[in-house]
Amino acid sequence: MKSSSLSLIAGTVALAAVTGFAALTAPGDGDTAEAKTAARLPVERSSLLCPAPGLSDLAETTYTSFAPAGGSGGEAGAAELQEATATAADDGKKGEKKDEEKGGKDEKPVVSLKEPGKPATAEVSGAGAPALVGTATGRLAPGWTTQQTTMVEAGGARGLLGVSCTGPGTDFWFPAASTAKSREDYVHLTNPDDTAAVADIELYGPDGSLKSDVGEGTTVPARSSVPVLISTLTSEVAEDVTVHVTTRTGRVGAVVRTADEATGSDWLAASADPTGTLVLPGIPADATSVRLVAFASGDDDAHLTVKLLGKTGAISPAGHQDLHVKSRMTAGVDLKDITKGEAGSLLLTPAGGRKGTPVVAALRVVRGTGDKQEVGYIPATGPVGARATVADNRDKGSVLSLTAPGATATVKVTASAGSEGGEQTVKKYTVKGGTTLAVTPPVPSGLKGGYALTVETESGGPVHAARTLTLTQDGIQMFTVQTLPDDRGTVEVPAAEQDLSVLDD
Repeated sequence: MKSSSLSLIAGTVALAAVTGFAALTAPGDGDTAEAKTAARLPVERSSLLCPAPGLSDLAETTYTSFAPAGGSGGEAGAAELQEATATAADDGKKGEKKDEEKGGKDEKPVVSLKEPGKPATAEVSGAGAPALVGTATGRLAPGWTTQQTTMVEAGGARGLLGVSCTGPGTDFWFPAASTAKSREDYVHLTNPDDTAAVADIELYGPDGSLKSDVGEGTTVPARSSVPVLISTLTSEVAEDVTVHVTTRTGRVGAVVRTADEATGSDWLAASADPTGTLVLPGIPADATSVRLVAFASGDDDAHLTVKLLGKTGAISPAGHQDLHVKSRMTAGVDLKDITKGEAGSLLLTPAGGRKGTPVVAALRVVRGTGDKQEVGYIPATGPVGARATVADNRDKGSVLSLTAPGATATVKVTASAGSEGGEQTVKKYTVKGGTTLAVTPPVPSGLKGGYALTVETESGGPVHAARTLTLTQDGIQMFTVQTLPDDRGTVEVPAAEQDLSVLDD
């Protein structure tokens, strides 16, 4: 055998060892190499980032961490969230100092998940609670989710603030932010890595880009979180602003915290990536005000048809059947009490059969009146897909909204075991095409503590979903809405088989 053949064999053996996916065989006479289809396998590692929850000494925060059962038969693994070790002011040196003081020992995790199928919880108090950075491995990685829920009973930041902790990324869109005088909106950037990240923050109002040089090149030190007050990035005042976060180097988790003098505060999660058709699921039945904010990210204007998908079908909101969004501009429209006492979801599609211009969108939803108002946000979201999960459900106060914008679908909803006791419960629902089904979700039998809801598409679809959590405080129905996009707990892995007969002389 020639030396070049030997080198090729050595390279092939090394490649097989590194990937772990290729089967190295030497076919016998008559054997032929056979192409195999790609397989979907559970992910082996996932990351989550939770923003700093407290801007108030009255803040009481609960973390609920969960991984669905049956996602992987692999190694046990671990899923832990720890405090971010640095802040913007210390440029990463605080984390180094902590490590020195502790003799190099790892900090104790704030919340640690030990097994799939049962949530783990933790509680923190006050304005000083830091952001969290976490990783899950092994059988806890597929579908790992953590809900951060904060109650602030009084003050300018009062409200029930909820957010599903995000994975790191490089591009985020946030319609429905604001630089209005009554608002105090922060974009929180959290860096999970051991090197600094550099992010750009762009703002777009009704007339296009808002002039700002301050948001360019924002440094987020290693394993730290930086809150940026949006109104300090520009001198222009606009009720509706779209925030675009991108990174020049590194990755971040990004989420916007909003606060309004009259309606309280909540987290605004990122919209689904720009696309021509959007679904915004889970508008509460008793919403007293719904404002739609959209941004056209492409070079062409977007012409959208607006429909409300309710219990029995689709309707066009009177006076707001269509929405025109100019290129690179933000458009806002007040849909008022669009639901009329019936829970629904908004569907945005290209008007008149036009080619869809990429759009991002979010809803600002208000419940209550006068000094009893409370705000929540619903970003456009992708479908449930194979599986999606939302954590931190209580024995009362949860509503699950399921929307099938196209074909009729059947979904399986699993209420997990409770964090302190109780057995999981499973229920199936059929969602008729073009409707929204709002249900009180199943509760684990013998529930103690909190639990998670997992939604799986069994047939038909697609299905989009959202969970509304309501806690009444001093006569105010404080609430927060979390959407349930596919958890991407599996990844496509190509199958390969090496044929060494090609090396024969």
